[in-house]
Amino acid sequence: MIFLQLFYEFFKTGLFAIGGGLATLPFLKQIALRYPWFTPNDLMDMIAISESTPGPIGVNSATYAGFHAAGIPGAITATCSLVLPSVIIIILVSRALDKFRDSPLVKNGFYGLRPASAGLIFGAMLEVFAASLLHTENWSGIASLGSVINVPAIIIFLVLSLGIWKLKKLHPIVFILIGAVCGIVFNL
Repeated sequence: MIFLQLFYEFFKTGLFAIGGGLATLPFLKQIALRYPWFTPNDLMDMIAISESTPGPIGVNSATYAGFHAAGIPGAITATCSLVLPSVIIIILVSRALDKFRDSPLVKNGFYGLRPASAGLIFGAMLEVFAASLLHTENWSGIASLGSVINVPAIIIFLVLSLGIWKLKKLHPIVFILIGAVCGIVFNL
Protein backbone atom coordinates (compact mmCIF):
# COMPACT_ATOMS: atom_id res chain seq x y z
CA MET A 1 0.00 0.00 0.00
CA ILE A 2 2.81 2.43 0.84
CA PHE A 3 4.34 1.95 -2.62
CA LEU A 4 1.03 2.89 -4.25
CA GLN A 5 0.82 6.00 -2.06
CA LEU A 6 4.40 6.95 -2.92
CA PHE A 7 3.73 6.37 -6.61
CA TYR A 8 0.49 8.35 -6.59
CA GLU A 9 1.80 11.36 -4.64
CA PHE A 10 5.06 11.72 -6.53
CA PHE A 11 3.51 10.99 -9.94
CA LYS A 12 0.99 13.74 -9.23
CA THR A 13 3.82 16.06 -8.12
CA GLY A 14 5.81 15.32 -11.27
CA LEU A 15 2.75 15.84 -13.45
CA PHE A 16 1.63 19.21 -12.06
CA ALA A 17 4.84 20.85 -10.84
CA ILE A 18 5.58 22.74 -14.03
CA GLY A 19 8.69 24.89 -13.85
CA GLY A 20 11.37 22.72 -12.32
CA GLY A 21 12.46 21.62 -8.88
CA LEU A 22 11.35 24.64 -6.91
CA ALA A 23 7.85 24.27 -8.33
CA THR A 24 7.63 20.91 -6.53
CA LEU A 25 7.90 22.57 -3.10
CA PRO A 26 4.18 23.33 -2.60
CA PHE A 27 3.40 19.71 -3.48
CA LEU A 28 6.14 18.41 -1.19
CA LYS A 29 4.81 20.55 1.64
CA GLN A 30 1.35 19.01 1.21
CA ILE A 31 2.91 15.53 1.23
CA ALA A 32 4.78 16.42 4.45
CA LEU A 33 1.52 17.49 6.09
CA ARG A 34 -0.41 14.44 4.86
CA TYR A 35 2.06 11.57 5.40
CA PRO A 36 4.71 10.72 8.02
CA TRP A 37 7.44 10.31 5.42
CA PHE A 38 9.06 13.63 6.31
CA THR A 39 8.14 16.71 8.32
CA PRO A 40 7.96 20.33 7.14
CA ASN A 41 11.25 20.90 9.02
CA ASP A 42 12.77 17.95 7.16
CA LEU A 43 11.60 19.62 3.95
CA MET A 44 13.61 22.75 4.76
CA ASP A 45 16.69 20.57 5.39
CA MET A 46 16.00 18.71 2.13
CA ILE A 47 15.90 22.01 0.27
CA ALA A 48 19.20 23.14 1.77
CA ILE A 49 20.91 19.85 0.98
CA SER A 50 19.30 19.46 -2.45
CA GLU A 51 20.33 22.95 -3.51
CA SER A 52 23.94 22.28 -2.51
CA THR A 53 24.22 18.81 -4.10
CA PRO A 54 24.10 17.79 -7.73
CA GLY A 55 20.71 16.90 -9.13
CA PRO A 56 17.27 18.44 -9.20
CA ILE A 57 15.66 19.36 -5.88
CA GLY A 58 12.48 17.44 -6.69
CA VAL A 59 14.34 14.22 -7.49
CA ASN A 60 16.57 14.52 -4.41
CA SER A 61 13.53 15.18 -2.21
CA ALA A 62 11.54 12.31 -3.71
CA THR A 63 14.46 9.97 -3.16
CA TYR A 64 14.78 11.07 0.46
CA ALA A 65 11.06 10.79 1.18
CA GLY A 66 10.79 7.40 -0.51
CA PHE A 67 13.81 6.08 1.38
CA HIS A 68 12.45 7.38 4.67
CA ALA A 69 9.06 5.79 3.95
CA ALA A 70 10.11 2.38 2.60
CA GLY A 71 13.87 2.06 2.25
CA ILE A 72 15.61 1.63 -1.09
CA PRO A 73 12.53 0.27 -2.91
CA GLY A 74 10.57 3.31 -1.67
CA ALA A 75 13.31 5.66 -2.89
CA ILE A 76 13.27 4.04 -6.32
CA THR A 77 9.46 4.13 -6.46
CA ALA A 78 9.20 7.80 -5.44
CA THR A 79 12.01 8.94 -7.75
CA CYS A 80 10.76 7.03 -10.79
CA SER A 81 7.18 8.14 -10.26
CA LEU A 82 8.27 11.79 -10.01
CA VAL A 83 10.20 11.56 -13.28
CA LEU A 84 7.72 9.37 -15.17
CA PRO A 85 5.22 12.14 -16.12
CA SER A 86 8.02 14.23 -17.63
CA VAL A 87 9.27 11.28 -19.66
CA ILE A 88 5.77 10.52 -20.94
CA ILE A 89 5.08 14.18 -21.77
CA ILE A 90 8.43 14.60 -23.54
CA ILE A 91 7.78 11.55 -25.69
CA LEU A 92 4.27 12.71 -26.60
CA VAL A 93 5.27 16.32 -27.19
CA SER A 94 8.31 15.45 -29.28
CA ARG A 95 6.15 13.34 -31.59
CA ALA A 96 3.37 15.89 -31.87
CA LEU A 97 5.36 19.13 -31.82
CA ASP A 98 6.54 18.86 -35.40
CA LYS A 99 2.94 18.61 -36.59
CA PHE A 100 1.56 21.40 -34.42
CA ARG A 101 4.56 23.72 -34.01
CA ASP A 102 2.84 26.60 -35.80
CA SER A 103 -0.56 26.08 -34.19
CA PRO A 104 -1.84 29.15 -32.31
CA LEU A 105 -3.35 26.82 -29.71
CA VAL A 106 0.04 25.25 -28.95
CA LYS A 107 1.78 28.64 -28.90
CA ASN A 108 -0.82 30.05 -26.53
CA GLY A 109 -0.63 26.95 -24.34
CA PHE A 110 3.13 27.34 -23.93
CA TYR A 111 2.67 31.07 -23.36
CA GLY A 112 0.11 30.33 -20.61
CA LEU A 113 2.46 27.93 -18.85
CA ARG A 114 5.00 30.70 -18.20
CA PRO A 115 3.04 32.64 -15.57
CA ALA A 116 1.81 29.41 -13.99
CA SER A 117 5.34 28.10 -13.49
CA ALA A 118 6.57 31.54 -12.38
CA GLY A 119 3.78 31.64 -9.79
CA LEU A 120 4.67 28.18 -8.47
CA ILE A 121 8.34 29.14 -8.16
CA PHE A 122 7.50 32.49 -6.52
CA GLY A 123 5.20 30.74 -4.04
CA ALA A 124 7.96 28.26 -3.23
CA MET A 125 10.39 31.13 -2.68
CA LEU A 126 7.99 32.78 -0.23
CA GLU A 127 7.57 29.48 1.63
CA VAL A 128 11.34 29.05 1.96
CA PHE A 129 11.81 32.66 3.10
CA ALA A 130 9.02 32.40 5.65
CA ALA A 131 10.29 29.09 7.03
CA SER A 132 13.90 30.31 7.13
CA LEU A 133 13.53 33.87 8.39
CA LEU A 134 10.43 33.67 10.56
CA HIS A 135 9.26 31.50 13.43
CA THR A 136 6.15 30.32 11.60
CA GLU A 137 5.22 28.06 14.50
CA ASN A 138 4.58 31.22 16.58
CA TRP A 139 2.07 32.64 14.10
CA SER A 140 -1.22 33.24 15.82
CA GLY A 141 -3.76 35.99 15.95
CA ILE A 142 -2.09 37.78 18.87
CA ALA A 143 1.61 36.93 18.37
CA SER A 144 3.99 39.80 18.93
CA LEU A 145 6.27 40.74 16.08
CA GLY A 146 9.34 39.85 18.15
CA SER A 147 8.19 36.27 18.65
CA VAL A 148 7.69 35.76 14.90
CA ILE A 149 10.91 37.30 13.50
CA ASN A 150 13.99 35.05 13.58
CA VAL A 151 16.58 37.79 14.16
CA PRO A 152 19.74 35.60 13.95
CA ALA A 153 18.55 34.08 10.66
CA ILE A 154 17.79 37.50 9.18
CA ILE A 155 21.18 38.88 10.25
CA ILE A 156 22.97 35.86 8.75
CA PHE A 157 20.91 36.20 5.57
CA LEU A 158 21.77 39.91 5.23
CA VAL A 159 25.48 39.40 6.01
CA LEU A 160 25.79 36.51 3.55
CA SER A 161 23.82 38.43 0.89
CA LEU A 162 26.15 41.40 1.31
CA GLY A 163 29.15 39.05 1.21
CA ILE A 164 27.93 37.42 -1.99
CA TRP A 165 27.37 40.84 -3.54
CA LYS A 166 30.75 42.27 -2.46
CA LEU A 167 32.92 39.13 -2.78
CA LYS A 168 31.85 37.89 -6.18
CA LYS A 169 35.17 36.15 -6.82
CA LEU A 170 34.76 33.73 -3.91
CA HIS A 171 33.54 30.29 -4.85
CA PRO A 172 29.86 29.67 -3.93
CA ILE A 173 30.84 26.63 -1.83
CA VAL A 174 32.41 29.05 0.67
CA PHE A 175 29.03 30.68 1.28
CA ILE A 176 27.29 27.31 1.45
CA LEU A 177 29.76 26.15 4.10
CA ILE A 178 29.43 29.41 6.06
CA GLY A 179 25.64 29.08 5.95
CA ALA A 180 25.83 25.45 7.12
CA VAL A 181 28.15 26.35 10.01
CA CYS A 182 25.91 29.27 11.04
CA GLY A 183 22.86 27.00 10.90
CA ILE A 184 24.57 24.45 13.15
CA VAL A 185 25.98 27.04 15.58
CA PHE A 186 22.76 29.04 15.90
CA ASN A 187 20.51 25.95 15.58
CA LEU A 188 18.49 27.51 12.77
